[in-house]
Amino acid sequence: MNGADKDKMGLEGLAGKLGQAITGDHLANIWEGCQLPGRDAVAQVLDQLLSVLFPGVFGNQVVREDELGDFILESLASVRGALSHHIAMALDYRSSLARPLGADDPRCGTNAALAGEVTVKLLEQLPLIRQVLGLDLLAAYEGDPAAGSVVEVLMSYPFVQAISVHRIAHELYKADVPLIPRMMSEVAHSRTGSDIHPGAVIGPGFFIDHGTGVVIGETTVIGRGVKLYQGVTLGALSFPKDKDGNPIKGIKRHPNIEDGVTIYAGATVLGGETTIGKGSVIGGNCWITSSVPPETVVMSERAQRKHK
Repeated sequence: MNGADKDKMGLEGLAGKLGQAITGDHLANIWEGCQLPGRDAVAQVLDQLLSVLFPGVFGNQVVREDELGDFILESLASVRGALSHHIAMALDYRSSLARPLGADDPRCGTNAALAGEVTVKLLEQLPLIRQVLGLDLLAAYEGDPAAGSVVEVLMSYPFVQAISVHRIAHELYKADVPLIPRMMSEVAHSRTGSDIHPGAVIGPGFFIDHGTGVVIGETTVIGRGVKLYQGVTLGALSFPKDKDGNPIKGIKRHPNIEDGVTIYAGATVLGGETTIGKGSVIGGNCWITSSVPPETVVMSERAQRKHK
């Protein structure tokens, strides 16, 4: 037996062992029944949506004003087909959790109509999403002395992609679509460094200055005109567990941030019963686990001692 045959036998043995491991733990997208869309597929349709919201900013297309109508129409048609298909796959997956679906299972594909309805509703929301994003970009321009124009914000700030993706994913989250909203949010997380759960409710005029290292939990509620700096965490204090030791789902775990609040770099605000009152300012590196009254300035002890 020559060296090439030995190498082939070695690889065949390794492939067999790896295949057994993958089949045994089910941590792969290889089901015979209803497969899920892959990460790249979700990212691709998300990029199409971003290019519809901001033509010529996201994507590689060079769009002239006289071509805008045709571009939007063609893009929406493409997005409708692809996204509806992805949502149907995710809904079929959720249906399979009760009992695995086989390749010819009549339940596979029964969610296509619902997926189509959800997709159309999202597309119908795009004009409103676009308007709200306009307020977000304006807040960024007005809130950052370094911003030369709103166009500069649009073309270069990572925050723009983070909040745009969130506002899309949040609509799908509200429609109770499994997996897809979270996959979208993780696309933005990997690209921008901002981790915003699609369940978070974020009012208009929102801005993340420097746009990196921010974490916003699922049940966070943020009002209008809120500004966060880099490294802010809006998180949970703890994870209550049931009698079997499993985390309890569906409860309020993350804070409320009222209108006009500013939270500086590195601050952490935790807990579902914590509210930061309207117009308050939270200084850098503060650790907040209880509510703050409106129009309050909170500074860290170290900052206060230094000031004195």
